[in-house]
Amino acid sequence: MLHVASHATGAKAEYYLSRILEDKKVSVHRFNCIEELLILAQRFTLDLVFIGTGASERDELLKILDMIRRVKNHTYLAIIPTILYHPQPDDNTLTAAYENGAEEFFSESMPPHIARVKTAMLVQRAVRDLSVNPSSRLPGPSIIEREIERQIELGQEFAVCYADLDNFKAFNDYYGYYYGDRVIQLAARIIKDVVFDLCREGFVGHIGGDDFIFIIPADMVPKICENIIRTFDTLIRYRYHDDDRQRGYIVTANRRGQEEEYGVLTLSIAVVVNRGKMFQHVGEMSHMLADLKKYTKSLDGSNYVIERRKKY
Repeated sequence: MLHVASHATGAKAEYYLSRILEDKKVSVHRFNCIEELLILAQRFTLDLVFIGTGASERDELLKILDMIRRVKNHTYLAIIPTILYHPQPDDNTLTAAYENGAEEFFSESMPPHIARVKTAMLVQRAVRDLSVNPSSRLPGPSIIEREIERQIELGQEFAVCYADLDNFKAFNDYYGYYYGDRVIQLAARIIKDVVFDLCREGFVGHIGGDDFIFIIPADMVPKICENIIRTFDTLIRYRYHDDDRQRGYIVTANRRGQEEEYGVLTLSIAVVVNRGKMFQHVGEMSHMLADLKKYTKSLDGSNYVIERRKKY
């Protein structure tokens, strides 16, 4: 099922969108502004943004081009492929669309069957993009780094939260990669939903494996972390087979090859807050997070720990 966000104004734009999607299972979500698009992106895993217009007035075209620019300048929306449609664009409009970040520009001169193939390839390319984790569809390391750098440059107080599953390797070895991947998807969904439900301006990324990053205002750390942990602890038990869940643990080989008991998966969240422009670059925050994560994971159960020490 494809999820497409559409800002199609005019009958021609609507018709063209229906033609390029006619052989696919698709859910089309309408939006009128960037704010509505952001809400859709937080609610669904969007595969495509379609912006179509039939207007020839210069002011209307400028609004459309500005919408594309704002989509592509937004850290979270930029990863979604964007198509612009205009029935008869002039060269200046075509050039401006690509300059502002549109991946494709379709017009009446483009046969729908060709546009259909190009759209499918565009979506496939986005899925393969290394900057997006293929399991969770969340922004990956390069976009995470860019967002932290952006926050540092703004000079505002913010918190970077590093979430990591405890003893995930044992679970993955015991149940297999398929069930391990489902746990990662569950954790991603919980973190994403809680962050965006409580903080629209938040950011969620997936470093890889069972490691996640979310960036939120410092004063929202307790509320968001507590909700994430409570939801995770409630749902993770149902990722175990009945007998393992009733027993409360699994038995599998540790890294030394010895049989060991492992309790139900828990979640550790290390939190570093940038107060008073304490950090100057991503590396400083990353170093403190790595150190704090080791301590957080040494505690029993699911926990979050906020770094209280000054930068070192």
